[in-house]
Amino acid sequence: MAAYCRVSTDSQDQADSFESQRTFFKQYIERNPEWELYEIFADEGISGTSTKKRKEFNRMIACAYSGGFDLIITKEISRFARNTLDSIYYTRELKKHSVGVIFLNDNINTLDGDAELRLSILSSIAQEESRKTSERVKWGQKRRMEQGVVFGRDMLGYDVRGGKMYVNEEGAEIVRLIFHKFVNEKKGAHVIARELQEAGIQPMRRVKEWHNTVILRIIRNEKYCGDLVQKKTYTPDFLSHEKKYNRGQEEFIIIKDHHQPIISREMFDEANRILDERSLSQKGRPKYSSRYLFSGKIKCGRCGGGYVARYKTRGDGSRYKAWRCNEAARHGSLHINKEGDQVGCRGLSIRNEDAVHIMCLVVRSLEYNKEKIVGRLLSVIKPIVSMDMAGTDAGKLKAQIRDIEDKKARLIDIYMSGDIDKEEFSAARSKCDAKIAELRSAIDSIDGQQAMAGQQELMGEIGEAIEEIVGGIECEDEIYKQLLHKMVVNDRDNIDVYLNMLPFKWSYTAAKASAKR
Repeated sequence: MAAYCRVSTDSQDQADSFESQRTFFKQYIERNPEWELYEIFADEGISGTSTKKRKEFNRMIACAYSGGFDLIITKEISRFARNTLDSIYYTRELKKHSVGVIFLNDNINTLDGDAELRLSILSSIAQEESRKTSERVKWGQKRRMEQGVVFGRDMLGYDVRGGKMYVNEEGAEIVRLIFHKFVNEKKGAHVIARELQEAGIQPMRRVKEWHNTVILRIIRNEKYCGDLVQKKTYTPDFLSHEKKYNRGQEEFIIIKDHHQPIISREMFDEANRILDERSLSQKGRPKYSSRYLFSGKIKCGRCGGGYVARYKTRGDGSRYKAWRCNEAARHGSLHINKEGDQVGCRGLSIRNEDAVHIMCLVVRSLEYNKEKIVGRLLSVIKPIVSMDMAGTDAGKLKAQIRDIEDKKARLIDIYMSGDIDKEEFSAARSKCDAKIAELRSAIDSIDGQQAMAGQQELMGEIGEAIEEIVGGIECEDEIYKQLLHKMVVNDRDNIDVYLNMLPFKWSYTAAKASAKR
């Protein structure tokens, strides 16, 4: 026999209950002469709505699968799992390994014939209790948020104590400096981050060093002008507890002039206006390539460091993407800092469209049988397309089957709530089963010929696209990424390209983009 117990918090009262459960199970098993105690598995201070984070629970299941014991004894279903699917899944899997579960308070032994039906009903009730508890907690939090109680932790410039925000003057000075540099000195986030790093100013907790993303989050944070916006994240599923960004799915709690501001509202609005203008100008930039194509691939011929992506502004105000030596981006041109160290680099930047054009030229210059490669690629793609298109209608029917199966599962809740009697419950389930059988029969009889015309048209389009990519007419990020080993920028007249597994070097001049092999 193994025993499993769990408490949902780590408070002292629950800790006492935790020890009481362990003692109870030990004595309960010892009183039965036919039982021998294997081990008491116990999780403390862990939520019961999911089994993912319950280490002892998962270790117990592993021991059961390896034949360590024959039975698990636990107090009740809500201690074992408040998720109906988890309850049924684990008890079924344990039963396959000849391991039963005894729920004492619920009087269920999963080795009995009718155990699964009773378990489904009772675990559904336990899950519903968890849902109601979650709703009550969320309701209470929302009411407190509306009253101005802060749900969050300390941040740069503010300490959170007892649900209230207090200015931390040391951090507040850094915040004021960041806004001053951005608004008054017209410096960008990258430059500000570099200057703070070089000045030895320590960033906020949980951040190792200053980055442009840290600066941007500070500029966008409305708390610095005295406003409070809460419920920026929400938990859509009370079972998984996974948090997601609130994109309008739930109502935000907004309180103006909630606490003492660090930045004036005028400066905060001006900083965000500047950010919005820059964001709009970037939306019109040409899309030559995704940012992942050259990530880690462009190297500096002067210092050997990697290149990073940056956006620059042309004379007409439009913006474009370029790659710059990371050492130069972080520390500027080559110089000696106040510690006496040589930092920075004179490495030149390269426009993203120039780098893409160079890759197109390299691909065009490659000597290989393009027709043969196109043919082989199409021979691989064709059966996959055929299989996918033949199963299009079948996929829709399978989705209908899943919807009906979900409806069957919900019938149990409706029946338990008393909205329908047993006869109506049985009739509804029979109707669902008949519809599922009908849909499965339709799936088996689907004729794949109806997708043939669409398949031929699609293969023609794919063939044309492959020919353009292989011929270097159309650029393709993923293929270029696999081909390119590195691109070394020595200066504008010497940009060298090395491909994977080829003993050649291609050299180009950025000004003319003319090839010299």
